[in-house]
Amino acid sequence: MTLPDLASMDPLGATVPPPLPRRAGRLKRLITDPTAALSIGVLLVITVASFGASLLTDADPNAPALANTLGPPAPGHPLGFDGVGRDIWARLLYGGQVSLTGAVIALVVALAIGVPSGLIAGYFKGWFDGVSSWIANLTMAMPAIVILIVVSQAIGQSTNAAMLVFGVLMSPGVFRLVRGSVIAVREELYVDAARVSGLGSGRIMRRHILPVVAAPTVIQSAQMLGIAIIIQAGLQFLGIGTSGEASWGAMLSDAFANIYLAPHLLIWPGVTIVVTVAAFALLGNALRDVLGAQAVKQSRATRRAAKAAAKVAAANRIAGTTIEVAHPGAQHTALDPEDLLEVENLRVAYPKVDGESVVVDGVSLTIRKGEVLGLVGESGSGKTQTAFSILGLLPPEAKVSADTITFGGEELAGLSRTAMNVIRGRRIAYIPQEPMSNLDPSFKIGFQLTEPIRQHLGLSKKQAKAKAIALLTRVGINDPERTFNAYPHEISGGMAQRVLIAGAVSCDPELLIADEPTTALDVTVQAEVLDLMRSLQEERQMGMILVTHNFGVVADICDRVAVMQTGKIVETAPAKELFANPQHPYTRMLLDSTLEDSVPRPQLAAAGSTTSTAPTTGGEGA
Repeated sequence: MTLPDLASMDPLGATVPPPLPRRAGRLKRLITDPTAALSIGVLLVITVASFGASLLTDADPNAPALANTLGPPAPGHPLGFDGVGRDIWARLLYGGQVSLTGAVIALVVALAIGVPSGLIAGYFKGWFDGVSSWIANLTMAMPAIVILIVVSQAIGQSTNAAMLVFGVLMSPGVFRLVRGSVIAVREELYVDAARVSGLGSGRIMRRHILPVVAAPTVIQSAQMLGIAIIIQAGLQFLGIGTSGEASWGAMLSDAFANIYLAPHLLIWPGVTIVVTVAAFALLGNALRDVLGAQAVKQSRATRRAAKAAAKVAAANRIAGTTIEVAHPGAQHTALDPEDLLEVENLRVAYPKVDGESVVVDGVSLTIRKGEVLGLVGESGSGKTQTAFSILGLLPPEAKVSADTITFGGEELAGLSRTAMNVIRGRRIAYIPQEPMSNLDPSFKIGFQLTEPIRQHLGLSKKQAKAKAIALLTRVGINDPERTFNAYPHEISGGMAQRVLIAGAVSCDPELLIADEPTTALDVTVQAEVLDLMRSLQEERQMGMILVTHNFGVVADICDRVAVMQTGKIVETAPAKELFANPQHPYTRMLLDSTLEDSVPRPQLAAAGSTTSTAPTTGGEGA
């Protein structure tokens, strides 16, 4: 019998899969798609021909020659002449410059207005969201062609000016798309994890929100270019635009004026417009397939965990909640030098129709340096709300007050968002309970580990990578390089939890808050993770708050226990003392509800029976 290769096994005994094949880049997958390749080729030919028109013809697109009116093709004039003797081939080439430039102007204006406003409205919400949404709805209700005609008469016959106005009219569509995408992702736990790491709103929006918004925006941009070309051609057809300018719309107008004499004049501008718009539409569909497939593949592995964590995610709507100091002038007992965190008379309430709902009521806690405090209670008892109050991560509607929340001698109550970002992730770290939902599926593990390290410790990219790989090794990941270069959906839940633990301790925090860190893991992995957390806590002498409802976890790792019931601390004692002699009836009830040393359950009654039967052994009843 041969022994398995230890190098190919992780610490839990599972065989490590071989390195994953490198995924083809998006650009490579795009150009290898037949539809996309054809669309890009057509657009490239049209663009090069339009802006290289001087190399393809010597004719002046705007020079009339009455002798050549509606003339047939001739040497140097392959498509003949229009109704006033102008060269059709030259007008077709130079007209592409006008149409493509106008479309790009409209697109740039729409993106410049729609993307920033959509990001701000979707991320921060509030009054700006309300005002900007009202303006967007009002703008979309206006008839675009009528507005363009009126504006053109007011500002003069300028094609580029008309397309600039059209870009403004298209911006509400971009705004609504971006806003909807941001709202869909801003509640994800990996965004909350970035906030807990101490990253500012601007960095979060740039690094974690904008990449998600980019894909649908790029897809819509391709569609908008086609629409802009049609509108620009329509305006030129109606005679709105720079006079004497060659354009596809002006060619259509001339063709309709001579439709009975030379109907073939409609073919060249008509076919060119149709081909260009169709190429943009097909390119948009190809982009949707490439970018959409990437997003679906990355998010499929996290969707189930995200749904299970919806309740927690709802509590994580972060908007810089201010904690009110209940008694600003009150005198507090001086902190013991060994005391790391002191919370006195913490209260959290949420408004409702007939008053307010109090979820944390008068909680007081003290955590000493190097101590593990277990915060225990049933679901809904206020444990997570207490932890989020310390971190400053409650939603804006929460009304939070406390006599004091002092950390390392510094008062946290009333600190600004910027000041809390300096503390979160650097001095106070957080481990969430849903590992797969707290990793951004758009970025590799390595980027998500090194970002807070570089933010808080000021290390170079190379130094941050070395530290991250060392941490992955320390938390028991057998192949740290592979994990560093993997996406979240490419690792298991146990490995993801180890990654989050590595990220939490990466900036050497003084206090670690772990919220049900083993809930989503099986029993074997739970034991490994608890051993890892305890060893890291001991070697770094961190204080730790362990939020849990599992007394088995408390017995394994905690030094002291605080029991919560309906928002109140009902009992606090050293762990051994609490297990040996619980004082409060609620604590005794929780301990009695565990399966250890309990009386075996009697045999269930048979179907249809009105009485239960005693347990039997052997024979037919066994």
